[in-house]
Amino acid sequence: MTPARRPRVLLADDHRLVAEGLKSLLASDFELVGVVEDGRALVEAAGALRPDVIVADIAMPVLNGIEALVQLRQGGDRVPFVFLTMHRDVAYARRALDAGASGYVLKHSAPVELVAAIRAALDGKTYLTPQIAGEVLNALKDRPEKTTDPVASLTPRQRQVIQLVAEGRSAKEVASCLSISVRTVEFHKYQIMETLGLRTNAELTHFAIKNGLVEL
Repeated sequence: MTPARRPRVLLADDHRLVAEGLKSLLASDFELVGVVEDGRALVEAAGALRPDVIVADIAMPVLNGIEALVQLRQGGDRVPFVFLTMHRDVAYARRALDAGASGYVLKHSAPVELVAAIRAALDGKTYLTPQIAGEVLNALKDRPEKTTDPVASLTPRQRQVIQLVAEGRSAKEVASCLSISVRTVEFHKYQIMETLGLRTNAELTHFAIKNGLVEL
């Protein structure tokens, strides 16, 4: 009798020790088809490997996890997506769910909750870590009157630009990474500063860190 095929998982986390620990945690129940360390690599790997489910951190270089999910959904990829993150702020969870996530688990809860979250995602359900589930559901019920997430005021392209600038990349490097002109990068940066009321690169970087677009 042929054994049942194990669900195929793509893992995205730029912390290698965390990734190694997750491999061990998932090995008995799932087939790990790949590990990537940034959001752009995640989007590419998802298309090439066609996993059954993706487990990803939010804060990753080049393209954060939420923006990677946005790109996948815009491209028509409906793969279940579970976030495993240190961010317990409701704004991050709401942003993740708005982007199309199926699960939101805090890293310190992974040994207890991650497998359950993956299985729920594979069954077409949504899993929220109990520690913030009530707060998230209340926040969702309060929409649209109480929109307090400043990141929501930015376009997907602006969020990509602010992340790369906050990572310390020059306008030329940002342009190369996004396949746009330097002038377009500068225009996006100007619009970001105007929209958010920022005046310097230091303020922009602080905003990006505070709102989970980059890690400290």
